[in-house]
Amino acid sequence: MATLRKRRDFLAANSGKRAAMPGFVLLVRDRKDEDDTIRLGITVTKKIGGAVVRNRMKRRFRALGRDLLPERGKPGADYVMIGRQGGIERDFAKMRGELAEALGRINP
Repeated sequence: MATLRKRRDFLAANSGKRAAMPGFVLLVRDRKDEDDTIRLGITVTKKIGGAVVRNRMKRRFRALGRDLLPERGKPGADYVMIGRQGGIERDFAKMRGELAEALGRINP
């Protein structure tokens, strides 16, 4: 699994499918290229909190991505997780279930 780094990749993912959950929004875009690598991008804005809160949320999102995307993710797709207000207080197991549900909605 690779990481999204470039702005154009994040903007391209915005044109794909989306699933809104209480703690995050998941964006998915099929790249339609020969590369089967699953890429994950994470965005947490300053509206969520200070640097400590944002970094903690990003660590949680990376752990969720490492846990679920290799099994349930679509090869050759970009996934972007956008943090939402209140997502940092959510139980990790509940967020894991919500990510699994969002992946099920987008990739039936």
